[in-house]
Amino acid sequence: MYDFDEIIERRGTNSLKYDFAAERGRPADALPLWVADMDIRAPRPVIDALVETARRGIYGYSEVKEEYAKSVTGWFDRRFGWKPDTAWLVKTPGVVFALAHIVRAFTEKGDGVLIQTPVYYPFFEVIEDNDRRVVESELVLRGGRYQIDFDDFERKIVDENVKLFLLCSPHNPTCRVWSAEELTRMGQICHRHGVLVASDEIHCDLVRQGFEHIPYLKANPSLADECIICTAPTKAFNMAGLQVSNNFIPNEARRSAFRKEIDKSGYSQHNTFGLVAAKTAYDAGEEWLNELLPYLEGNLDILREAAARIEGARLIEPEGTYFAWIDFRDRGLSDEQIGQIITDKAKLWLDPGPIFGKKAGSGFQRIAYASPHALIREAADRLVHAFEGKSGQS
Repeated sequence: MYDFDEIIERRGTNSLKYDFAAERGRPADALPLWVADMDIRAPRPVIDALVETARRGIYGYSEVKEEYAKSVTGWFDRRFGWKPDTAWLVKTPGVVFALAHIVRAFTEKGDGVLIQTPVYYPFFEVIEDNDRRVVESELVLRGGRYQIDFDDFERKIVDENVKLFLLCSPHNPTCRVWSAEELTRMGQICHRHGVLVASDEIHCDLVRQGFEHIPYLKANPSLADECIICTAPTKAFNMAGLQVSNNFIPNEARRSAFRKEIDKSGYSQHNTFGLVAAKTAYDAGEEWLNELLPYLEGNLDILREAAARIEGARLIEPEGTYFAWIDFRDRGLSDEQIGQIITDKAKLWLDPGPIFGKKAGSGFQRIAYASPHALIREAADRLVHAFEGKSGQS
């Protein structure tokens, strides 16, 4: 029903992904598969709702009523069997915005904030830019699958006097979908040491068949007072530029403190178009998403085959997200050499592993593959040719 193969020209549209290569030190002709947005048109109901809003011609201040909250919580009830209370909802213009305000609201300058590396690089920024200390508990790669070193996790919390844990679930870039047992064990450790958990679940809708995303609070219902769940429809429905996210804070005092921190920034009313798009996506976008997910499997197949053709490379089998996390460490090259091959020879713009953690990400590259098959085939062919000097097509 949906044409995910359509190639949409994004150059010349002020696209961060396509139009800022020179500003970010990349060749202008590089094929960009770095930033986490799709080269796929958003669901038709979302487009129609935005067009109708635009045609109205008045773009004044907007707010939402109870119907919005019911649409959001209804989505999580249908998809994950978890229905948060509508009273818990606090909207923000993005999950990273929310994480930064969580850091400011619930920690003091100099406090330790725990992250699991390699991890989404804005996690470092919202901690360091607010004069808090990054405390890393490195994930362990065993048998091609990342695992949590729970001993290290707890030791770091105790030794570094950690006050806040930023959980990435599903995990970016390792593409792990955490099990109920893992989420419960992390929750118990944090509870034992008085650590607040902020769970970034922005990729929750992008989970592969055979895996199940479990909201942190569903796994830890007794810890409602000690967690904040950050969500958004922006990754699943390709509307990151509309700047909308939905955060659930069960504890009333924490909810009030979070809102007060947002008030300090001077932010109040939300983007009209973002609110319209979010509600429409949750009300009418499910069929589109259900068709998209198997389409993305085709892209993963292409990249898996390409990685298998490159000596010394392997794809870490993803469980969720639309990322491929590729391990080039057996090539025996430095990160600079790997980056040079990818940028100068393959003419690809990918995310280098070290930005997700200098040690934990060294030797890796992240590919965002939510694009038409033709673009991913082109990228795979370039990658194989750059490393092996031959076509990636079989």
